[in-house]
Amino acid sequence: MSRYEYEITSHPADSFREVVYFCSENGTCDLGQIPSGQVEKMKTLLNERGRGGWELVQMAFGKEGVMAFWKRVIIDIP
Repeated sequence: MSRYEYEITSHPADSFREVVYFCSENGTCDLGQIPSGQVEKMKTLLNERGRGGWELVQMAFGKEGVMAFWKRVIIDIP
């Protein structure tokens, strides 16, 4: 049985809009309009957090920005 710790990070729309998603003026968000080459920026973020032992649980996209929910094992009990 494992025990986990959790972390939530937020990324404002101004700094994240160009990275992975696009939100229209009415707040509808779409992953289908990813600018070319921007997937690599998301991959870098995931790999950096992963090296620290964090696993991405979920991302929530909204007009104001993105929230990322992470977890990592703090105790691994056999």
